Amino acid sequence: MSTKQLYVIRIAAIVALGGFLLGFDASVISGVVKFIEPEFDLTKLQLGWAVSSITLTAAVGMMIAGPMSDKYGRRKLLKYAAVLFTISAVGSALAGTFFWLIIFRMIGGLAVGAALIIAPMYIAEVAPPEKRGQLVSFNQLNIVIGISIAFFTNYLILKWGNSDSAWAVSMGFGKWNWRWMLGLEAIPALLYYFGLFIVPRSPRWLMVQNKKEEALEVMQKVLSEEDALQQIKEVEQSISEDKNKKKSKLNDLFKKSMRKVIVIGLIVGVFQQIVGINAVLFYAPMIFEQTGIGTDASFIQAALVGLTNLGFTIVAILTIDKLGRKPLLIIGMAGIAICLFLLSYGFNDATYTLTEEAIAGLPNEINKEHLAPLQDQVFENDLDFKAAIVSVLGEDSASTYESALVTASAKMNTLLILIGIIGFVGAFAMSIGPVMWVLFSELFPTKIRGIAISFVGLINLAVAFLVQLLFPWELSKLGNSMTFLLFGIFAVIGFVLIWIKVPETKGKSLEELEDILIN
Repeated sequence: MSTKQLYVIRIAAIVALGGFLLGFDASVISGVVKFIEPEFDLTKLQLGWAVSSITLTAAVGMMIAGPMSDKYGRRKLLKYAAVLFTISAVGSALAGTFFWLIIFRMIGGLAVGAALIIAPMYIAEVAPPEKRGQLVSFNQLNIVIGISIAFFTNYLILKWGNSDSAWAVSMGFGKWNWRWMLGLEAIPALLYYFGLFIVPRSPRWLMVQNKKEEALEVMQKVLSEEDALQQIKEVEQSISEDKNKKKSKLNDLFKKSMRKVIVIGLIVGVFQQIVGINAVLFYAPMIFEQTGIGTDASFIQAALVGLTNLGFTIVAILTIDKLGRKPLLIIGMAGIAICLFLLSYGFNDATYTLTEEAIAGLPNEINKEHLAPLQDQVFENDLDFKAAIVSVLGEDSASTYESALVTASAKMNTLLILIGIIGFVGAFAMSIGPVMWVLFSELFPTKIRGIAISFVGLINLAVAFLVQLLFPWELSKLGNSMTFLLFGIFAVIGFVLIWIKVPETKGKSLEELEDILIN
């Protein structure tokens, strides 16, 4: 591997650490929700708010960061994001009330929004055309590594909290388990901040700022001298053509010439989230508990979801510049739809029965005499079973011990559910997960790339916010089976629209794509 290749890989890997923080920050809450629900006495919508609030401010951060990165530079905005990640981690871990937990989570959301769009944008502006797909996918790879590490550290903290070891007790892993889960993020956030000092400024941004010599110097570290000069010339020509045009505004995105790329961006952005990926990733232990396997096993299987996400993202990185963007999208969306329908079937086939033996094995804190009227009754779905539990125990007690009651009563094909979830995550991770950000970095003209990615990213996050907010409520009102069926229908619609509307972009320079896609 040449020195130039190593250089671009190194800076792409450092910048993509923002993706790691994004993934960790967003998914670490999956292990936290079980503990903050009783501690702060949360309703299902408040629980959804605890998960989704970060996405709301991520949308704000995205809208602010895009234009600011056009003005002040990609690298500077990423440094600000690293600082916000650190503040959020420490503040969330120390939060004494639900209000302050939400405030510090929302501060982290601003950093998530910035990292979400600026990291892939920067990498696309530095990477050689033939390697751009792989290098931009570094960001998605780091996102899923962050998700996987969050699942794994959550599981470790849970195990250490149950340990009698002196060091584990002295660290307070049992007493402050969810606080440790949230606070650990401060370590990679600080590493990210200092790592960004060795990353150069984006050459395309430098050209817009009329810093041609510095831009050429950066390009020559990535490309041969001849190719670097050619790239600089193309960027210079593109900027020169843009000088006669008015300054970019949000309204420019709705011009007829931009209609094609905006529609493509919206299709990919909406369907990346509306299929429910964040519901599965951010509530993984909760979903697995619904199968009746218990808390410890649910955290283990959640960690397995993280590893699957990581493995299939690597598959996408290795194939995206060979197979192309569109084939991966088509294959992935088909797999997502099939697995969601499998999940819906698996939960629909479940039954719930509290036998005498099952009731005897429940925690002593549960009033078992109150459960006597339900003994040996067979419930055909989770909604009827949970309603019956509430009727005999009351809402508070039923909510507190829901996991134990479901574990004791559920009879379903847990292997089928596991295959459905693992398959869903794998199909997502090898397709629309990483491919969306590659397409976003390629579709839009250089001059308005920041504001364009901010806009479609905002829509993406708005859908993500609704999915995360409503998921606990959906499970309680629609049931497990109907919730996943709804996600599966959305996946089929996305499959059709992507087949019809999304073009192939592999192997072309950003300037070539601008000529092809912008009328």
